[in-house]
Amino acid sequence: QVQLVESGGGMVQAGGSLRLSCAASGRIFSINVMDWYRQAPGKERELVAAIDRRGTANYADSVKGRFTISRDNSKNTVYLQMNNLKPEDTVVYYCHAQVSNSALGRFYDYWGQGTQVTVSS
Repeated sequence: QVQLVESGGGMVQAGGSLRLSCAASGRIFSINVMDWYRQAPGKERELVAAIDRRGTANYADSVKGRFTISRDNSKNTVYLQMNNLKPEDTVVYYCHAQVSNSALGRFYDYWGQGTQVTVSS
């Protein structure tokens, strides 16, 4: 079993910054992609940023230039540095990872419990 534990959410004023962290633990042999999604009430979950094991990152257009995703493979942890936050960034953020727990190479999807980010105007 694999657990993803998120931290770092909270409340901030517009223009401020927050840093989210997500640590994976449990039966982990290898982690492929790690990413952050967000979901507003009544809307579909959307991809915010993704990073592969080599460090190649991709971002949603809405956060390019403001958010930076990074990871520490030695700690099985992914981070999301969020700068210049806007009220429309107010949603629940979820960590996701593709994890293999054996050398056979099959990867499974795991999700964190979600962390609330609130940006006041």
